[in-house]
Amino acid sequence: MLPEQQRSNKLKFTDILITVMIGVVFGVIFKMWESVYSLAKPLFPQAGQLTYGMWFMAGPFAYLVIRKPGVCFLASLAAANLSAILGSAWGLETIVYGCVQGLAAELAFALTGYRKHSIVIAGIAGILSAVGSFIIDLGYGYADYETWVLVLKYGLRVISAFIFAGVFAGLLVRALEATGVTKSIRPVSKDDYAVLNQ
Repeated sequence: MLPEQQRSNKLKFTDILITVMIGVVFGVIFKMWESVYSLAKPLFPQAGQLTYGMWFMAGPFAYLVIRKPGVCFLASLAAANLSAILGSAWGLETIVYGCVQGLAAELAFALTGYRKHSIVIAGIAGILSAVGSFIIDLGYGYADYETWVLVLKYGLRVISAFIFAGVFAGLLVRALEATGVTKSIRPVSKDDYAVLNQ
């Protein structure tokens, strides 16, 4: 018989299905979000970066809901694939970004042994996604930008990453938990049992 930790961390078919569905929802949102990004860009130099964090949100959100290894990467990849299919402005490059950003975010949860599910950890996952996107960007000539432009661009992206992937994703999951929706996805916690016994 497997230890409880191993059983609880093993992905079931329903986990994969829910993760992909979360990715599908975010894939639609990602495509629509391109308009928000475009509207923000003219406000001031690199203003669009303040909206960029939305594209890092799928993985951390899915992980906070399901809390199992691989979920963050799978949701990010699913969202990127659908976004590309729907005609993302970045075409097939969207899938490359989704893959790298998903792996980077997954690393944040892996380093905690998949035992931490806080807004801060989700925010760090978002920041690592931003770092992943920066690495890809270097291959498209961004390294030739002036230093102050790079600092402004990626500084704003990191802030946005923490807000969307950490704060917004965390608050949204907490709202879902309050409705009881997540109880059908993962077992109730000790705190939940404590409330029932009061």
